[in-house]
Amino acid sequence: MEIFDKLEDIVNRYEDITAELSNPDVVNDQERFRRLMKEQNNILPIVTAFTEYKECRQNIDDSLQMLDEETDEELLELVKEELNESKKRVEELENELKILLLPKDPNDEKDIIVEIRAGAGGDEAALFAAELFRMYTHYVESRGWKIEVVNADETGIGGMKEVEFMVKGQGAYSVMKYESGVHRVQRVPETESGGRIHTSTASVAVMPEAEEVDIQIDEKDIRIDVMRASGNGGQCVNTTDSAVRLTHYPTGIVIYSQTEKSQIQNKEKAFALLRAKLYDMECQRAHDAEADARRSQIGTGDRSEKIRTYNFPQGRVTDHRIGLTLYKLDKIMDGDIQEIIDACIAADQAAKLSRMNEAG
Repeated sequence: MEIFDKLEDIVNRYEDITAELSNPDVVNDQERFRRLMKEQNNILPIVTAFTEYKECRQNIDDSLQMLDEETDEELLELVKEELNESKKRVEELENELKILLLPKDPNDEKDIIVEIRAGAGGDEAALFAAELFRMYTHYVESRGWKIEVVNADETGIGGMKEVEFMVKGQGAYSVMKYESGVHRVQRVPETESGGRIHTSTASVAVMPEAEEVDIQIDEKDIRIDVMRASGNGGQCVNTTDSAVRLTHYPTGIVIYSQTEKSQIQNKEKAFALLRAKLYDMECQRAHDAEADARRSQIGTGDRSEKIRTYNFPQGRVTDHRIGLTLYKLDKIMDGDIQEIIDACIAADQAAKLSRMNEAG
């Protein structure tokens, strides 16, 4: 009964917001109007599902009554059919509502900063890191989101030792957080004359972008150096001191930003990345304190965990967390990763529902 009381409260809140949004005082207060619109959009899926749920329950009651009263065989068959459909839909909606009522990750709506680093495997690992960057670039663009590179350390043969980039888009963290972890590639490198399959790795860290209110940075803890941006092989690509390097003394984190022509823009990006890294460290600490949650959760677990293997000879990609194997490696490397992400989201929701039922 408690869940239905909660759902009725949400419907009442939705109606209150709708009334408030038509109030001229609220319309003129942009900040309040924006906040209410956001809250309304967040609870609309719950209200829609609950409204349909109540309609289906009413259909069941009406059908049962008709079965008691009706004698026409043909009509009875139709009523039974409708009754079965309504019962099935009620079950689906009950599951849907449970998922919609799961506690939301406060970071889900945030933009993100992604860091890809080449791991074991030398030049081959750097080539794979560059391919992962290309894969995410295509995926981000397919969703109509915006991507901005903060820093890229490229090798001369088209690889990347590391690359850091921002992704701006509605709910970017809620979707991309499942990409954090170690990605492994198995293939014959072009440089390998004997045709042996090599295994290389690259790590991906997906961090929610942190606002200044989330993370306070003391000026005394920072050293800022400015320098000329350089390209592959150290050649200068800029004649002004536009590149920025931040050193954060308490953590030893060093950030380098050189993709913009303006020092101010590079400094802004560097600080955004530093805030995201410090916020991510805080989130990881809180997460490590919840050992049980970490074991059963997908997407925000151990960064050193091998989450996925890309096997080129067999044309397959396997996500080890959820036991999913897909034989469409070419499409996935071109950015078609939605099926994997959807499967991770479903597995994560199932794990959370299971824990909620155990607690209940």
